[in-house]
Amino acid sequence: MTNLNLQESLKKYFGFNQFKGLQEPVITSIMNREDTFVIMPTGGGKSLCYQLPALIQEGTAIVVSPLIALMKNQVDAIRGISTNDGIAHVLNSSLNKGEINRVKEDISTGITKLLYVAPESLAKEEYIDFLKTQKISFVAIDEAHCISEWGHDFRPEYRNLKSIILRIDDVPIIGLTATATPKVQEDILKNLGMTKATTYKASFNRPNLFYEVRPKTKEIEKDIIRFVRGYKGKSGIIYCLSRKKVTEIAQVLQVNDIKAVPYHAGLDAKTRAKHQDMFIMEDIDVVVATIAFGMGIDKPDVRFVIHHDIPKSLESYYQETGRGGRDGGEGHCLAFYAYKDIEKLEKFLSGKPLAEQEIGHALLQEVVSYAETSMSRRKFLLHYFGEEFDEINGDGADMDDNVRNPKTKVEAKDQVKILLEVIRDTNQEYKSKEVVNTLVGKSNALLKSRRTDTQKYFGIGNDKEGHFWMALIRQVLVAGYIAKEIEQYGVLKLKDKGLEFIEKPVSFMMTEDHVYDKGDTTAIITNAKGSGSSTDEKLMVMLKDLRKKVSKQKNVPPFVVFQDPSLEDMTLKYPMTIEELSNVHGVGDGKAKKFGKPFIELIQRYVEENNIERFDDLVVKTTGTNSAFKLFIIQNTDRKLPLIDIAKSKGQTMAELITEMERIIYAGTKLNINYCLDTLLDEDQQEEIYEYFMEAETDKIQEALDEFEGEYDEEELRLVRIRFISEVAN
Repeated sequence: MTNLNLQESLKKYFGFNQFKGLQEPVITSIMNREDTFVIMPTGGGKSLCYQLPALIQEGTAIVVSPLIALMKNQVDAIRGISTNDGIAHVLNSSLNKGEINRVKEDISTGITKLLYVAPESLAKEEYIDFLKTQKISFVAIDEAHCISEWGHDFRPEYRNLKSIILRIDDVPIIGLTATATPKVQEDILKNLGMTKATTYKASFNRPNLFYEVRPKTKEIEKDIIRFVRGYKGKSGIIYCLSRKKVTEIAQVLQVNDIKAVPYHAGLDAKTRAKHQDMFIMEDIDVVVATIAFGMGIDKPDVRFVIHHDIPKSLESYYQETGRGGRDGGEGHCLAFYAYKDIEKLEKFLSGKPLAEQEIGHALLQEVVSYAETSMSRRKFLLHYFGEEFDEINGDGADMDDNVRNPKTKVEAKDQVKILLEVIRDTNQEYKSKEVVNTLVGKSNALLKSRRTDTQKYFGIGNDKEGHFWMALIRQVLVAGYIAKEIEQYGVLKLKDKGLEFIEKPVSFMMTEDHVYDKGDTTAIITNAKGSGSSTDEKLMVMLKDLRKKVSKQKNVPPFVVFQDPSLEDMTLKYPMTIEELSNVHGVGDGKAKKFGKPFIELIQRYVEENNIERFDDLVVKTTGTNSAFKLFIIQNTDRKLPLIDIAKSKGQTMAELITEMERIIYAGTKLNINYCLDTLLDEDQQEEIYEYFMEAETDKIQEALDEFEGEYDEEELRLVRIRFISEVAN
């Protein structure tokens, strides 16, 4: 199939005009019947990679998935784009005999394109015998990290998948995961016998997520309530490690007039399903949950994810924070941290087999490093997943607390040389803790047994505290001078770059870690960003209400009907026929026919009652926000047209144009006006105003005018504020 045909299929089934990221090459690989391995972060469009080829190929694709809730959501979404519900089915323990027969019949007659199964179900002899006789297009293994003992969610039943698949048919396999360190990737490919698979790895960077760690104090409940109130009416998830804490926090929120429900494995299945549906259907705002919640959730507009307790691994943390901002909008990831929580988790490990304890401790130490580091959290996190990040110019570079509130850097060239020499002279046999003990001269059984405590370098760094050396190790690791040997649970090894540094040291600027248990609150910031109104607020509210009503009638989540960007596009284009609706972003033919009728009827009434004139899909309203003008501004700033020319061509003053631009950026749309600012202000002046907004408590222009005492005029300040909101908030 040509790329053009793939584009047409994408538009036909999903309503999108173009593929996202690596979707197109992945789909082409599957269509070419190649084994394929996809590492794509949450929100990157993983599921479409196997859904589209399944829909356009002959036969049924088997999708192995670990959770019933996850399968149900995906089946609902696929059924939403077709007039025949048999297009997608689930085969698991929740079905009765009649339902199982219906599934088999739909597969046999070629109606079913996607069959979602749990690994346990796929292992059943009766299903294997049946599937052997059917045309299977390929097998997709979702959440493939479940195969690896080094993954954050290891499932033993996943390890037998290859032999089960071979019993059914020798078909291509596509493995997909949203979190995988290099070690886990290797494990997955080996276990699935896919060492020659074509691997596609998308960037793990989620630039719209803001990462923040705060010290966990006795006031944590107050801190959470204060934070959640800043997101009134918006969706959020709070993760806790214990069921008891989930219940407590949910109750505290409820009595403080926050619409919240608990979710954990101790609740009966009916209550869990009910609470999950309430969250998806937007009857409540916040779910307080253990990690049992979330894998099956594909809600695009989760605006914050709070970790009341720090997770057991960075993979878990990345996976859980990844539930925020899947629609590309704001997502604030706030973790509360105290080292005593780590000690508690270490106690839980003590009863486990030794190998499991070693893995658990190694993973926990990475979490400690992330929480306590004062370098860019994004850079640290991406390094962990084997990805380099430019912390100055990278996408989302300023979206974390450490970058917004940097600690002072100090020259540490001499200390880096000492550190690297000690790693070399101890034969690269020690983990971070032993290296630090050697540097500060703190002996223990291991150091004594290897006679390290008798060496001349023992205690060479005792002029600094242990936490200084630990911070330096973390930063030297990310800088690429040393590496952790994963097979040996975190032993430090010198890289070529480190050996070169010993011979020829260069400048190394370091920052000390946060020491939260000593009352350090430097990491605390407030970053609750205001979000603006939609293009046509009144119509948007009406469309959302209708979407909720339709979703309840159809018993599917609201975003299965239409996602927010689709509703926003409707408020720009005012589609009044099914054909016009299918041209709206994210709405294909099937979806327009299935859900469109009540929406176009509502829009027809609205257009008539408000005397709206529509021209060529762009509209000019006679009153209120001028939607066509908004589009005109976006298009012409993209073309770098002088702002005064944009204003004049629409008969507007410069002040009126700036007001309209402010509406656009506060509604969450980026505008790049740097080209215009460069003609008004030099780089230092722009930076001075930008820094003011970065640190100010409010973005009110009057306060900025007072601060600069007439140095800049109102127009200049408003334009820099537009740049600031565009870059920081959107």
